Amino acid sequence: MFAPFALVANLASDVYMILASPTQAPLTASTSYHSLYDVQAHRGGRGNTIENTLPSFAWGLIDGATTLELDNGITKDGHVVVWHDEEITPAKCQDTTPAYPGDPDFPYVGKYIANLTLTQLRTLDCGSKRQHGYPMQLTYPGTRISTLQEVFDFVSCADPQHEILWNIESKIDAQHSNRTFGVADFVEKQYEVFKNTSYKNSITFQSFDWRTLIAMKQLDSSITTSALVDEYISPPLSYNACDAHGFYSETALMPDNSTSPWLAGLRLDDFSGPTLGEQVAQAARAIGADILSPSAESHQSPVPDPDMEDYVPFTTRRMVEEAHRLGLLVKPFTVNRMNIVDQLLDWKVDGIITDYPNVVRRLVKQKGLPAAPKLPKQRVLRCLQEHLEKQRR
Repeated sequence: MFAPFALVANLASDVYMILASPTQAPLTASTSYHSLYDVQAHRGGRGNTIENTLPSFAWGLIDGATTLELDNGITKDGHVVVWHDEEITPAKCQDTTPAYPGDPDFPYVGKYIANLTLTQLRTLDCGSKRQHGYPMQLTYPGTRISTLQEVFDFVSCADPQHEILWNIESKIDAQHSNRTFGVADFVEKQYEVFKNTSYKNSITFQSFDWRTLIAMKQLDSSITTSALVDEYISPPLSYNACDAHGFYSETALMPDNSTSPWLAGLRLDDFSGPTLGEQVAQAARAIGADILSPSAESHQSPVPDPDMEDYVPFTTRRMVEEAHRLGLLVKPFTVNRMNIVDQLLDWKVDGIITDYPNVVRRLVKQKGLPAAPKLPKQRVLRCLQEHLEKQRR
């Protein structure tokens, strides 16, 4: 066992000393994919295929993603599974039959993953329902929720050189401890899978709950960590206008004096800023993260596109510049509008997390940036069929 909160306990007093230390060294490339522009297939590319499933990762590979982005939950019996939501939502999955006759937990839809076993989850059909917000999704009826190990096994078949990169998120709830397992369980169980895969050196571990990033670094300092952030998990903010370049006025988008349960005890107003974006970058550096992964858009923006009047970004030029000054890479999420991609590329972000990796990849290539190759479709689909059949046995 390890002490996941040891660093957190002393963090407030160490913040300024950490920020004053030399800029951390750039990430070292362990495979050729590290030298390519990082187009990340969010949940495998949920704009194109049902999310966080073997089919979605298959099409992410076929579409030429550099990185497969995915989420992890922990089942009641301790298995690391690939799924985004804390609970099984009826919009994405449907019940079939109980895991065993008379199971009092049945039906399983509507229940938390932490309260269901892997055997119970295996009965769910999570491939038949096309999401209303993604009308072009391919569906794969009968698709099951996979374990993280099963996803690694499938991708190893489709990617025999083990070149693809990974961005794996711990879906822990920092506000409601009864909905998910805690920090130690997530970090220990995920790392147990990480350390036994050929992809270990290609994994980024990301989370909105920064306690898990600190704990993972304590367990293995070689694991790349990425600090996810948006205004839902930072303290409540006040909003005023910002200019077209994302430079906020002195009164725009500033944190109040409260502490967020998601930021490992940090208060953004303890950092020098002067803008919120710079404070966020400084806070991510303070916990030793390698990457800052902010929401591209502000949830408070009245319009969705930077070409529209009154658009408000969450990721700003100043945030990106400050993160780079501190030695952090910047990879915003979830970017599904090309005008936002254009803006972020102009600000020199290091990667784009998107539901449409095939579309963003085209723009990246148009800009002259190096893009990942598309893996052979026939091989990927053959491996997909083999591994889907294996799950159904």
